[in-house]
Amino acid sequence: MKLSVVIPLLNEEESLNELYHWIASVMQSNGFLYELILIDDGSTDDSWKHIEALAQEHSEVKGIRFLKNFGKSQALHAGFGMAEGDVVITMDADLQDNPEEIPELVTMITNQGYDLVSGWKKKRYDSVVSKNMPSKLFNFAARKTSGVKLHDFNCGLKAYKKEVIKTIEVTGEMHRYIPVLAKNAGFNKIGEKVVKHQARKYGTTKFGMERFVRGFLDLITISFLSRFGKRPMHLFGAWGAIMLFIGFCFALYLGIDKLFIDPTGRLITERPQFYLALTAMILGTQLFLAGFLGELFLRSRKGGPNYIVKEVLNLKE
Repeated sequence: MKLSVVIPLLNEEESLNELYHWIASVMQSNGFLYELILIDDGSTDDSWKHIEALAQEHSEVKGIRFLKNFGKSQALHAGFGMAEGDVVITMDADLQDNPEEIPELVTMITNQGYDLVSGWKKKRYDSVVSKNMPSKLFNFAARKTSGVKLHDFNCGLKAYKKEVIKTIEVTGEMHRYIPVLAKNAGFNKIGEKVVKHQARKYGTTKFGMERFVRGFLDLITISFLSRFGKRPMHLFGAWGAIMLFIGFCFALYLGIDKLFIDPTGRLITERPQFYLALTAMILGTQLFLAGFLGELFLRSRKGGPNYIVKEVLNLKE
């Protein structure tokens, strides 16, 4: 069995050598055959030079370099595409994830039959106000919205069966919702393991408070896509039909009233029901067309990566 350790990074030159030796020590002590895929997401420091040096010295180290910063989701997408292991481990490069958790994560995948195991940083060494409290609120909302019972969606330390990462497509800012994407794809055995969280040793975090705002917006997006992403007409068409029906009822009422009940009364255009009927029918038509256009788009679109790889090391392009 082979493991793939996939690590996206941005400006982590100080931690890379220590991270490699830590991972290599764990792998060697457990007798794992492995590859280490480092994805440089447009670093402006000397991170790529360190990756080049590691790749030249150690054949198991493989590198992917983006032309510019495209984001963590795109970095994971590229790493997943190149990964050859039967079990794939993801972790961050800042030394806050502990590689010594890897053997137990692998055991949960191989022996206990999990499709995906997510780490849970139960005790965190981050700022309570800027990270811990917003993270708890975010995770609560994600659990309630997605139905996936995890305490820590944002933990970078996760383990996957190869079939999972080859099936799901991580795009946009969806890396924090990989368990939800896996569930929507049919991988239902999703587990969780309490993992050690280290205090940041070098540098500063690359994520600010805005990631939680984007996270909540992405949560709304993925909730919609999981229900209607393959069938937009079921949402827009249904609401369009309801609005058209309401508009038709108002129009029918106005017509019957004007023709048979009160022919000498106010003009139809002077009655508020006329504008309600007109508005409802216009909205219904627009919603119905939106669903129809969504169906056409799904049937005609051609997917592709939304990032550019500048160069690779020890990998087939």
